[in-house]
Formats: sequence, C-alpha cells, structure tokens
Amino acid sequence: MTEGEQVRQVAGLQRIPSICQVPPEVPPTVGAAEFREAMCLMGAAVNVVTTSGDAGRTGFTATAVCSVSDDPAAILFCVNGRSSSLPILVDNGVACINTLRAHQTDIADMFAGRSKVSGSERFALGSWTDLANGCPALDDGLIAFECRITEMKAVSTHVVVFGAVTGVRHGSLGAALVYQNRTYKTV
Repeated sequence: MTEGEQVRQVAGLQRIPSICQVPPEVPPTVGAAEFREAMCLMGAAVNVVTTSGDAGRTGFTATAVCSVSDDPAAILFCVNGRSSSLPILVDNGVACINTLRAHQTDIADMFAGRSKVSGSERFALGSWTDLANGCPALDDGLIAFECRITEMKAVSTHVVVFGAVTGVRHGSLGAALVYQNRTYKTV
C-alpha cells in the first residue's frame, strides 16, 4: 500500500482516487504582486481565530477559512508562518474560529495587528467567553466553530491548519463582515 493510500485509509478517504495526489514539483506560477492584486478582489468573511491553553492565549484575523467536510465536520484556516500566534496555536492544539459581524471592524483590526496590542491583551476589546476547549468565543459574533487541530501543512509562506469541529455556537442572524478590494464590506 502506498503512503497516499495509507493516508486516505486512515482519514476515511478511500473514495478519493490516486489521481488527486499533487505532484511533488511546483509548476511555474504568476508573480506575487499579480497574485495579490487578483486575490484582493475575492471577497472573504472576516474571522478571528483564537486559541488558549498551557502555551498561552492569543488570536489573529483570518480570511482564508473554509469548510472541508460535513461528515466528519472539518474546517481549515491559514496562518502566516511568521505569525507570533502560530507556536501558541501548535502547542495548544485547539482553536475557535469566530466569524465577525458587519460592525466589528475594530476587532478585526485589533487581531490583524493594526494596533500595538498583541497576544492575550487583544481580548480586552469585545466580550469573550471560553468554550469547552478553553478557546475564547466572541459573545456577539455571528458564529463560532470550536475545533481540535488534526493536521497542519506548511505551504510556502503559510500554514494550512485543519480542525475537527467539536462544537458550534450560533449568534443571532445579521450581516457578516467581509474583506474585499482591501476594505471592509458587509453581506
């Protein structure tokens, strides 16, 4: 059995054919500036990813978040490999993905590092409640996904983090905060 077949079997992914394996070499790509310019036009929900545990309490703003599977429930998010939150996240092994409401631009900016505040001091803005896994959930956020980290993969400058969704906390319905064309918008 190949390594890819073993991974698919362990992960319960026997249905995924071998053809889906990514070749080891990276093909030529567009330049970084062109790619960033194109990506800025893609709107994305604004989230604050939090973690708390023996390694500490921290959080960061993320727009690269998406569902992976509904059975079992899994989600992924990306974090810059140079982020000061990454080692804390790795050591804690748990996270909460908080989707922000349209009016929460100040929280998005705080956790994006647009202030001089870092680490656990960022939680002074907003009202937070610790979930069962210990991670802070924004009390008036749109939705919060409680996760246990199951896998991480370094890809170029970022780390893709996969999490098993162990809980979901729903807020009241309302408009979401979106980042598109280098500015906040609402949906």
